[in-house]
Amino acid sequence: MQGSGRAEAGKPVALPALSAYRYDEDYSFLKDEDLRSHAEPLSLAPLKYVRLGSDSSNYLSVGSEVRLRYEYYKNNQWGQGPQDHGGYVWGRLLPYADLHIGPYFRAFAQAIAAYEWGDAAGVSPPDEDQLDLLQGFIDVRLPAGDKTTLLVRGGRQLLHYGSERLIGLRYGPNVPQPFDAVLLRLEHGPWRVDAFYARPVEIGRGTWDDEADDTQDAWSLYATRALPLLGEGSGVDVYYIGYRDDRAAFAQGEGRERRHTVGVRWFGAAAGYDWNCEGFYQFGSFDNSSANGEISAWSLASSSGYTFGGARLQPRIGLKANVISGDDDAGDPDLQTFNALFPKGKYFGEIGLLGPYNLVNVHPTLLLNLTGKLTLDVASVFYWRYSTHDGIYDNAGNVIRDGADSGKRFIGSQLEALFTYAFIREIEASASYSVFIPGSFIDDTGPGKVVQFVGLEVGYKF
Repeated sequence: MQGSGRAEAGKPVALPALSAYRYDEDYSFLKDEDLRSHAEPLSLAPLKYVRLGSDSSNYLSVGSEVRLRYEYYKNNQWGQGPQDHGGYVWGRLLPYADLHIGPYFRAFAQAIAAYEWGDAAGVSPPDEDQLDLLQGFIDVRLPAGDKTTLLVRGGRQLLHYGSERLIGLRYGPNVPQPFDAVLLRLEHGPWRVDAFYARPVEIGRGTWDDEADDTQDAWSLYATRALPLLGEGSGVDVYYIGYRDDRAAFAQGEGRERRHTVGVRWFGAAAGYDWNCEGFYQFGSFDNSSANGEISAWSLASSSGYTFGGARLQPRIGLKANVISGDDDAGDPDLQTFNALFPKGKYFGEIGLLGPYNLVNVHPTLLLNLTGKLTLDVASVFYWRYSTHDGIYDNAGNVIRDGADSGKRFIGSQLEALFTYAFIREIEASASYSVFIPGSFIDDTGPGKVVQFVGLEVGYKF
């Protein structure tokens, strides 16, 4: 809801939906005293609009997120590597302040304090960042004609595009993935076109020690066109993403990677159906100490479903499917392994064992609305290697098993149940249980124990 609206007499006004990245939440409508007096929840409205001076367009909005999460793995990575037999706890605090000066200037800052306790297997960068700047950027928004605006944004920020298959928040793990970036955004009618240059921020575990990684960068031109005639929220994305990594590592070996991705995504919902289909092609070069190779990789991804809106429990039956290329010859300098760049965290479910590299997977789902506040999401996933000459990778793109000595394809099957309960707008809790039953490839290449996972979480946002 924007500031131009008026509240109907005695009717509450809902605040915007709470997002993971926070900077798109618009509370400017609270400058209207009538809307402000009807805002729900009224007790939080004053924190979202703190007027600065006599001009109502000068205001400060503050908020935060607090999250506690417990995770337990039995036989993590099928019994390979260090094991933690008691589980561990993540804690995360994400306070922010959003300053608006007039209609054209804005400054946004968000800190992070993220901790991990009790992990006997060791702490990694996505697990802990004791105190640092997660986001800190300045916006200048300029009118550029009829129904056209130009946004210029510079500084540290969270980036997310499409289904976050290539550029995502990494929100599920304890520490999201920020970028030091310059972003230009042109909006005209149904079109939005972004151009950015970004360096991923390398996370340090201590205080104020995060810094841009000078071995990696990314640049992009990303266009989105709304297609409202096909249904609310429908549209198409067309994009190019460039990427450089001086320390790239695949099952084939390590080297310097320069990769270009072109892609298209079609998404929407109508008459109970929803769909999200995406195709990618990647090309470029992969150079190591012994040879220079060419990159040619691709992927097709889909997620579709149907919701029985008039039925009891409003079930949604869905199916996700992915085909993701892998390298066809480890002895050849050319590389066919798809690179997911900076994907969302926990890509294939809460258990988070595998990432989107060298895979074929089928992922049926069932979502049930048990009550107005409680949902149950049940899923199974079946995984195969696309190429038997390439290994399997985790979500960050690290090689788990190289697979050089195995001709087996079937990696295994995963079952998962996730309960989510929304107490109020600001408080949500979840509980999940997952099991991964190893297939012939896992049995053929090392320990092959059944993996079990439990996740418990409670979060508060305002």
